[in-house]
Amino acid sequence: MNEKVALITGPSRGLGEVLARRFWAAGYSLCLIARSELGLNKIVSTLPQNKGQQVISFVCNLDDKAQIAELTVRIRENVSAIDVLINNAAIHGPMGHLSDNDFSLWQRTIQVDLLAPVFLCHSFIPWMQETGGGSIINISGGGATGPRPNFSAYATAKAGLVRFSETLAEETKFYGVRVNCIAPGAMKTALLGEILDSGAAATGEREFALANMVFAEGGASMENVADLALFLASDASKGITGKLISAVWDDWKHWPEHKDDLSSSDVYTLRRIVGRDRGFIWGDK
Repeated sequence: MNEKVALITGPSRGLGEVLARRFWAAGYSLCLIARSELGLNKIVSTLPQNKGQQVISFVCNLDDKAQIAELTVRIRENVSAIDVLINNAAIHGPMGHLSDNDFSLWQRTIQVDLLAPVFLCHSFIPWMQETGGGSIINISGGGATGPRPNFSAYATAKAGLVRFSETLAEETKFYGVRVNCIAPGAMKTALLGEILDSGAAATGEREFALANMVFAEGGASMENVADLALFLASDASKGITGKLISAVWDDWKHWPEHKDDLSSSDVYTLRRIVGRDRGFIWGDK
């Protein structure tokens, strides 16, 4: 395979497909993971043939721990290195009040959205260190930075993924591995369409109205997310790690000019807000 290899989960549709096509166009060989063999075959067969690049795909259900363990072994047997790991695959899981949720589905959401990315990082970070470093990009989502009623499993998983990424970034920054999260914004995807299918009674009026608006107006640009992912995969982002970056609101294109400020600050991270931050002097020492 080409010396630059990007592993992408959930590439058969939506944002994952855009990421796969953009990284392929940028010259990366691809290692693609999805639960749908039909979806994988579709994207693999429609990628243009580029000299020096190869694509290899694996069918895997990320809610099955045994399959993930087997998957990582197969990847090591078939790929020379992983330069970029993009944990994109996710499910919404049960919607509605926690007390009404099927708890087995709640647990499945944590497995797919949080524990599967953690497992892949656990498996491939030593390999990245052996081969000179790499970039891990975890796709965040609604609920990571604030409460998201009626989506407790998804929000909990995504908040955990961001804090995990910040922690992992501290552990790996001296080994040439950087870890960042992307907040993509509300995009017109099948995942968002599930909110419309579930209805306002389960999702809440605000979420239902937002999903309707996104489907009517187009929502956040997946191409912008891909631009940011390519930046985080490139040498231009070296020194930038442990950040949660909005593809919609953050002016990340100028970040290379301010790496020292970024590395010495807690900006673009999850932090507790205390009283003095809001002018409440009572109770704070």
